[in-house]
Amino acid sequence: MPLAQLGEIDIYHETFGDPGDPTMLLVSGLGGQMINWDVEVCQAIAGRGFHAVRYDNRDVGLSTHLHDHPIDLLGLLGALSSGQPVDVPYLLADMAVDAAGLLDHLGVERAHVVGMSMGGMIGQTLAIEHRTRVLSLTSMMSTTGDPDVGVPTAEALDAVLGPPSLTREESQDTFVRHAHVWGSPGLFDEDRLRRRAGEAWDRDHDPMGGTRQLAAILASGSRSGALRDLDVPTLVIHGTEDRLVQPSGGERTAEVVPDAKLVMVEGMGHDLAPPLWPRLVDAITGHAAEHGD
Repeated sequence: MPLAQLGEIDIYHETFGDPGDPTMLLVSGLGGQMINWDVEVCQAIAGRGFHAVRYDNRDVGLSTHLHDHPIDLLGLLGALSSGQPVDVPYLLADMAVDAAGLLDHLGVERAHVVGMSMGGMIGQTLAIEHRTRVLSLTSMMSTTGDPDVGVPTAEALDAVLGPPSLTREESQDTFVRHAHVWGSPGLFDEDRLRRRAGEAWDRDHDPMGGTRQLAAILASGSRSGALRDLDVPTLVIHGTEDRLVQPSGGERTAEVVPDAKLVMVEGMGHDLAPPLWPRLVDAITGHAAEHGD
């Protein structure tokens, strides 16, 4: 079982391609397991001459879950809004430490880091706090943590805060329903999404894991100040139809990171719809190839 044992946290991971090639670390989003980086995408990246690594963040999939740390999300939101101190199990900085620890486990000194949604936030934090480990950064469908940008629409927020699924079939229905809220219009396939939701349910179904991750996002605050001093080659990718992290999040990221390149993908929502894979793989691997040393 491919586990990186990092103290009290075990990180499940898979690799694609030649370990001798430059490593590309693929970081997943809120509540999302590593399987959201489709095998076909990972293989395409490996086919471009990269050693692709996907992994389950803490609290999802087959990595360690912090079951002993319940979260009162409404209480947390109230404390944050009133400026009171908050107590959460971990922050994005700890998840960035997990990423760096996984690189250590794999014997990788520096990697190209590609993160989607919360994964982009983790990637940004990794680049800020562990600069020497990051060759290049690609931040996809993500944001800076500033409260005035990248906020979900009212419908998307209601979907995120909705009750957890209690059965495999309900989880599949929810997955499809969410795609209709924030997915790429006309580009996602419902049958494929149902298969993906079923696979995710079979690997793990811990709704509180995603809640703890959300608490980490909320409690970590803004990264804009630190991002203004970032000297990592950065590509920002965002979809024009993203309703979960609205495009202003990507625009702000590209604005504050020095010399960042912004790519707005017409018709892309908050997902990796298969018709978009060729363009996304081209953009990701092209950026990394430009900054190999």
